[in-house]
Amino acid sequence: MIRKIMRVVIALTFLAAGASLGYALTHNGWLNVINLEIRLALTIFPGIVAGLIGYSIAPYLIAWIIRMTNWVESALQKMPLSDLIGAAIGLIIGLIIASLLGSSFARIPFVGNYVPVVGSVLIGYLGMSIGLKKKEELLSVFSIFPRLGKDKEKGAIPKIEFRPDNKILDTSVIIDGRIADICKSGFIEGTLVIPSFVLEELRHIADSSDVLKRNRGRRGLDILNKIRKDLDVFVKIHEQDFPDVPEVDSKLVRLAQVIGGDVLTNDYNLNKVAELQGIKVLNINELANALKPVFLPGEEMIVQIIKDGKESKQGIGYLDDGTMIVVESGKKYINQTIQVVVTSVLQTAAGRMIFAKPKFADSRNMYEVDAIG
Repeated sequence: MIRKIMRVVIALTFLAAGASLGYALTHNGWLNVINLEIRLALTIFPGIVAGLIGYSIAPYLIAWIIRMTNWVESALQKMPLSDLIGAAIGLIIGLIIASLLGSSFARIPFVGNYVPVVGSVLIGYLGMSIGLKKKEELLSVFSIFPRLGKDKEKGAIPKIEFRPDNKILDTSVIIDGRIADICKSGFIEGTLVIPSFVLEELRHIADSSDVLKRNRGRRGLDILNKIRKDLDVFVKIHEQDFPDVPEVDSKLVRLAQVIGGDVLTNDYNLNKVAELQGIKVLNINELANALKPVFLPGEEMIVQIIKDGKESKQGIGYLDDGTMIVVESGKKYINQTIQVVVTSVLQTAAGRMIFAKPKFADSRNMYEVDAIG
């Protein structure tokens, strides 16, 4: 039914256009026709011919319009909401500027009627393109209005909410899970960018036949949902992909170069590759090592020996943050808590190791420490 209505509308449009053409030919001096009947016939005949042409080609026009509509709808659905808003704002600003400039040229002979049309197309497209590329700055400007309202209610000085950087998350840091606690603490500023190819990799891991991989993938997806719903962090899903780049790590580096962002990771290899490409890397493991307590030789601590070490008579214990404590002559204290004295600290790529020795030489004093603990 809708196709039939559209076909009739197209036919009537062609008929009106043909009649307008015939009227212009007979009334504007193009055809010197004096007879009123002939003039009327020359006005109606082009309209009838154009209407028949429009009715015959209407199905093809309708099919083309439907294909174009579906293509535009599909393209718009794939675009992130921030891209759509940025492009729309840029287009509106461009059309306003084009309208103001067009009114200035309206009275110029011959070109005055065409300058507004050409200016609207060119400046509108330019505004849409710039709005799409500068969407982050545009959205940051508009995001201050709710904040201003809240500050006025509280009687405080308005503060502009500014998101200076893009932080691109890789798969390993999402699965690790500590990023949610870091975001909750407020140490992460800017926008958390989650690439679509990282989400795809997470989905494959979550669908893996291996139980361990499947659980890790699902935990990563749960962490992302927690960040988006429960934490006061701006999260953006970035749809851009790089089909010519096979590896996810290389895609992350390319994306960081394109959008000008930092990479959040705990992958040692990605860390080195990104640094070689001039990309700033925020390594969660380095942050964790930096936050571990500093122990100097001679300091004392209480540690539980849980297993023997690689060397003879060594015992191994761990602090609450996972730091390994190697206790000389500590093998005989396995499954016991003793007081030790730090002898040296070793920093490695895998983390920090502390070497210590028992403070008390006899087991009687050691049990006294147990009773105190």
